[in-house]
Amino acid sequence: MRLSGDSGRDRAYQYLRGTVLSDPAVSGTFINEQAVATEVGISRTPVREALLMLAAEDLVQLVPHRGAFVAPVPGREIAEMMQARGVIETWAATTSLAAGRAPVDAMAEVLGQQRAIVDKSDAKDFIELDSQFHALLVEAAGNSVLGRLYESLRARHVLLGVVALQRSSTRRQEVLDEHQAIVDGLAAGKPDAAEKAILRHLDSTGSLLMQG
Repeated sequence: MRLSGDSGRDRAYQYLRGTVLSDPAVSGTFINEQAVATEVGISRTPVREALLMLAAEDLVQLVPHRGAFVAPVPGREIAEMMQARGVIETWAATTSLAAGRAPVDAMAEVLGQQRAIVDKSDAKDFIELDSQFHALLVEAAGNSVLGRLYESLRARHVLLGVVALQRSSTRRQEVLDEHQAIVDGLAAGKPDAAEKAILRHLDSTGSLLMQG
């Protein structure tokens, strides 16, 4: 696999953050540095540099003489992440509507892509679109600081979304319905409706995740 980036470290970071750390099967295991190096087409040194960056983001734990450990996400962190997303996303809905730039068409397009693959794709493809759907709303609000903060949650967003799908055979269709409610609230220009739909969506995902 060849990934874009300015350096081997960047490519390793991109691969680890976007592919490895979003896989539930990796949770509770140590990352195989050589396997990552081979997959990305680089030496182990830039892989180690990328792992240092991920450790600084608290996405892996560096254990002396053993390497990088991917700790399971504890329940408290799941709850706090959903709360943080709720704060940012509801703010983004209100702000983008007030500014007249709610990305209704773009979000509806991503939702259409989700509908098209709902029964055909693996969980990660579906949740990658889920992440894109929500990111469009946050980006439209126009606050770069909050945008970067939200982006920092992306790896966990995808990971936890995949786990939620694995725990419920009906979750994909529920996500589509919940996303539609968010789009409808934005399209109607009703921030209260959009905010309620966002929180209902996040609460549903959080409830599934907290069952395990």
